[in-house]
Amino acid sequence: MTMPALTRRSALFAAAALPFAPALMPRAAHAAAEMMGAGMAPFNRFKLGGFEVTTLLAGTRALENPQETFGLNASPEEFAALSQANFIPADMSQNFFTPTVVNTGAELVLFDTGLAPEAITGALAAAGYTPDQIDVVVLTHMHGDHIGGIAGDAGVTFANARYVTGSVEHNHWAQAGNEGFDTKVRPLEDQMTFVEGGAAVATGITAMEAFGHSPGHMAYMLESDGQQLALIADAANHYVWSLQKPDWEVRFDMDKAAAAATRKQLFGMLAADRVPFVGYHMPFPGVGYVEAMDDGFRYVPVSYQMMLNA
Repeated sequence: MTMPALTRRSALFAAAALPFAPALMPRAAHAAAEMMGAGMAPFNRFKLGGFEVTTLLAGTRALENPQETFGLNASPEEFAALSQANFIPADMSQNFFTPTVVNTGAELVLFDTGLAPEAITGALAAAGYTPDQIDVVVLTHMHGDHIGGIAGDAGVTFANARYVTGSVEHNHWAQAGNEGFDTKVRPLEDQMTFVEGGAAVATGITAMEAFGHSPGHMAYMLESDGQQLALIADAANHYVWSLQKPDWEVRFDMDKAAAAATRKQLFGMLAADRVPFVGYHMPFPGVGYVEAMDDGFRYVPVSYQMMLNA
């Protein structure tokens, strides 16, 4: 075997590498780092025209046997096939609870309040807000994971806020004998404004009827400097099972036929107009688009689009 000639140039390179040679030698191992567990940032903030929108992760939990909640009228084979096609398991899902704060420049508006005061105040703190800064609390509907953070053992959470909710939604729960509504929402009725579809909550924020999930469930459209964003609350509860198959029934939809019709109408509009949306139960940070696909819609999560407006 003929060895390669050692030229002056190669000798210089070899000499230059000598100070780094110890890094290539074996070293004693340090103690292993502690396993930290899964995690993610508790808030996501972006610009929408002159508005600032912040989605808050006020909780997340796993759900076993998701077909007991989603796709009630689908066969197990259909449910499993759609899940596999979208790279998610059919026997487990992850639920997210995502209130949203909108800073209009004049008011700080909070949409929904999560499951408990501790959760929403913790998420607000991570995003740099305090509960007393909230000017308006909008309740999209009265299910417990949306009204739970309004009040607790320490009293009312948002001491300086006025409250807005749909009149149809309020009137249903006012006579339903529901403990959550009676203990958390009813005491605030003197501070509450009731709206219908088309009403303005604040400048650039318009109510939209999205009935079905609950009797008076509302969505909201934000518009600032020509840019739009929809807050769809629980019009869809899962990014695959509720969007790709809008006719699949969801256990928590109180009027299942109306909820399916709302999904088709609302997401048909968002797809046609290419308007982004925030979904309360979408994978955090909960912001995405939809495009029409077959007999439903495909969810397209945001990547860097919202960063370009910063």
